[in-house]
Amino acid sequence: MRGVNIYFRLCIGRPAAVLVLAALTAAAGPSALSRVSGGLWQIDREGAAPAKLCIANPAALAQLEHRGAACKRAVVRDGAMETTIHYTCAGGGFGHSTITVLTPRSLRIQTQGIARDAPFNYTFQARRLGDCPAH
Repeated sequence: MRGVNIYFRLCIGRPAAVLVLAALTAAAGPSALSRVSGGLWQIDREGAAPAKLCIANPAALAQLEHRGAACKRAVVRDGAMETTIHYTCAGGGFGHSTITVLTPRSLRIQTQGIARDAPFNYTFQARRLGDCPAH
């Protein structure tokens, strides 16, 4: 209990430090994706043709339905192998995605939300093929 009391006093006594620490943690990205790197990814979804995407940050796969849109992301849950990201986009639309890291080169992403005034809800697999081709 003493440790909790000290932690509580430190947090209450240093609100600016707590805010800075929270901002630094958010800037680092979800810990579940720390072993996953950007590059060329193949996206497989039932009922759709496979797609290949070149992405710099794997967290961008959380907003696949809104790719290219100006969206703000917030990590709402983060674990060693799974993270949940909620995002909202300028001009409307939002999503809520859970990314499960199967291996550093293989992800399962369950996503749902609203895009183009219609609901969406699906699961897809993402597999890293390698680095993005040079232009």
